[in-house]
Amino acid sequence: MKVFAPLFFLLSLLSPSFSALAQKDLSYYLPTNVIYDQNIPTPKSVIGHEVGEWHVTHDKLVLYMRVLAAASDRVSIEDIGITHEGRTQVMLTITHPNNQAGIEKIRTDHVWLTYPNESDKFDIKKMPAVVSMGFSIHGNESSGSNAALLVAYYMAAAQGPEIETALRNTVILLDPSLNPDGLNRFSNWANIHKSKNINPDPNDREYSEVWPGARTNHYWFDLNRDWLPVQQPESQNRVAKYHLWKPNVFTDHHEMGTNATFFFQPGVPARTHPLTPKENQELTEKIGQFHAEALDNIGSLYFTKEGYDDFYYGKGSTFPDINGGVGILFEQGSSRGHAQESDNGILEFPFTIKNQFTAALSTWKASVDMREELLEYQRDFYKRVLRDADNDDVKAYIFKAEKDPARSYHLADILDQQEVDFYRPSRKLKFNNEEYTPENSYIIPLKQRNYKLIKGMFEKRTSFEDSLFYDISGWSYPLAFDLEYSELSSRDYGRNQLGDKVMKPEFPKGSVIGGQSAYAYVFEWNGYYAPRAANRLLEKGIRIKVATSPFGNGEKVKFDYGAIMVPVSNQSLSEREIYLEMQTIANTDGINVHALQSGLTDGVSLGSNSFINVDKPEIALVVESGSSADAGEVWHLLDTRMDMRVTKLPGDRLGSSVISRYNTIVITGGVDLSESGMENLKQWIRNGGTLIASNSSATAWAARNKLTQLKFVDVEQYTGEKITYDQISNFQRGQSIPGGVYMSELELSHPMAYGYYNKELPTMRRGNLMIEASEDKFSNPGKYTEEPLLSGWINKPNLEALKGTSTIRVSAFGRGRIVSLVDDPNFRAFWHGTNKLMMNAIFFGRIVNSSAAK
Repeated sequence: MKVFAPLFFLLSLLSPSFSALAQKDLSYYLPTNVIYDQNIPTPKSVIGHEVGEWHVTHDKLVLYMRVLAAASDRVSIEDIGITHEGRTQVMLTITHPNNQAGIEKIRTDHVWLTYPNESDKFDIKKMPAVVSMGFSIHGNESSGSNAALLVAYYMAAAQGPEIETALRNTVILLDPSLNPDGLNRFSNWANIHKSKNINPDPNDREYSEVWPGARTNHYWFDLNRDWLPVQQPESQNRVAKYHLWKPNVFTDHHEMGTNATFFFQPGVPARTHPLTPKENQELTEKIGQFHAEALDNIGSLYFTKEGYDDFYYGKGSTFPDINGGVGILFEQGSSRGHAQESDNGILEFPFTIKNQFTAALSTWKASVDMREELLEYQRDFYKRVLRDADNDDVKAYIFKAEKDPARSYHLADILDQQEVDFYRPSRKLKFNNEEYTPENSYIIPLKQRNYKLIKGMFEKRTSFEDSLFYDISGWSYPLAFDLEYSELSSRDYGRNQLGDKVMKPEFPKGSVIGGQSAYAYVFEWNGYYAPRAANRLLEKGIRIKVATSPFGNGEKVKFDYGAIMVPVSNQSLSEREIYLEMQTIANTDGINVHALQSGLTDGVSLGSNSFINVDKPEIALVVESGSSADAGEVWHLLDTRMDMRVTKLPGDRLGSSVISRYNTIVITGGVDLSESGMENLKQWIRNGGTLIASNSSATAWAARNKLTQLKFVDVEQYTGEKITYDQISNFQRGQSIPGGVYMSELELSHPMAYGYYNKELPTMRRGNLMIEASEDKFSNPGKYTEEPLLSGWINKPNLEALKGTSTIRVSAFGRGRIVSLVDDPNFRAFWHGTNKLMMNAIFFGRIVNSSAAK
């Protein structure tokens, strides 16, 4: 048997030269001074083509991994979940056969290193490092998943003493496709447009995916922003496995623009989140030296410490940094097909795969050579967090949603998925004029092993070392969920306040209070799922009305603006059937329903004109325009949470008669319509339609096309007199709001605010579009406060300009309405606090009084 080279991961044996557009076989990718086990199937023998000849489809990728696991005693495979489209997520565990035999003990011993009071009992000198490798979380960045074929084959088939040593000293967790639905969508696109004579002309259709592209999952979500909020099933499945193992190193294989080269972390040092220990970045840089050497040896250009950052913990390369590991981002210049012209010559798909493969192997070598250092860092990380918790002025967080337990439940569910310990209070507690009870509240002590993770979710931060961010700069979860919460200091907090530990949060159950009624039922609009309940009734043909004034039932129960009244008489369902529907609402939607026996109430009577009929929403969501992510958020909210049908309508159909079947159209970006097409849309609104412009770009589009008369705020920015030429790009980026949390204020009597019981509403804002407030206060159902900044970075000119500007405007247009939601109310599916703004626009936008719609 041939002896394995001393530095088997450096890949000096791979030639940097290649013949343009010639097909590559395994010898192009693999180290040649290594003997490979002939009993291990090659990728081609299973998938039917050489790696890089075609873009591998997800079914073939998984098939190969299953065949490989069956053939090799180094490899095991498990199904870890199912995607929205029913594709199986798999994970390979690759290690020495002796380790495979005792893999569960290896896993549990490794996880014990994250328990500070137990970790010293384990001898890290005898423990393998755990390395997790994740490929192509963006489906159209497919060189990663195609490289996963080679990584898995190499680790299973390569022979030699150093391979044996590496296998004994590491456990590799390999996820060949972090986004199966997106990967399959892209592979189909690239493959159906491949020519026999590969054409690298960037104008060829192969390199220009149609909207929505394949970066995202089924509902068009960027899964690489979902590691912390875990709103998508793909994320929930992989994060569960992450916590089950707590890897020392996680690699995240991406692609970037075609004219770029190859990037590996660390990113810009000043853009690292302060909660990340400096030792983490030192380890990242040390591992980076292995990447540099390996890429040098194959002649690949690369860069590091530029462009990218380690700030937002919702990304795969940053999430490990608050979990005791080291996250590493790889970005490969993308061929976006099979070969494409670039500033660096013709960029072939096989070459992009080769770089990803090289980086995976250099990570493996680094993890072997740094094994004890990585394990020691992990153990020390969790020991330090207890000291950090002791030094923190905040000792615990307590939260609730007094009138909407579903929202607090959903945050508790995220905490549970992230392995955070939390409790019910042991007794009634009062902080900042809020009363917290064991029945309605949760309390999180900070002194626990996941202290950093909790801080990363709950803290508010407004001071930063750098003003540039690759992603958002603020994301505090209790603000995102619009919860009542308090930060408890040592003076406020004691361990005796902790009641029962919550092992698994339970969705709240409502009840039908008062039993069966022959007259009417009422439920508040406060509940997160009240729109789902209302829509269910409308779907069944049950008439419902919304209260535009508060009232009471004579039993000290007060109903607020937006309460839904369901009369029993003159309905298509019987009295008993309606009662059963009320029970369904209580059980399914977590809402209390009140049975009323008389129309004579405190305040307006049930037959008053203050109760307005609610129409069944017939919704069209405009697609093929603007950001697919923004449209996907609306689709996801309506389809998966509210169980509401929504038609995904191509933008060019706004100019046709088909829109007459809808009473609500949601738009998340601009649409290029002809003059007659725009007139068609305007006439639809005049006839009584509701157009919802959801986010700043849609708001601006509506104003440019004279659908609204909104006035934009002109912000006088810094001049940049002291900057140098090479700083122009960063200076311009610094004038934009990167994404943070800002306090807005609602007019609670307005239909757009129905269901809210606190006038202050934390809002996620990105971008610089600002709307001047109307002089009529009722035309401003939402606007920013005079001290809006809660968490995130913003420069002074933007902050001053933002004060008092509108967040919501409703404009009359004939008998119709245009609802402008300046900020995205559905941000990444976890901003539960503002979702109700979208639902109010859908259900109540059309009832806004014309005098308040300007």
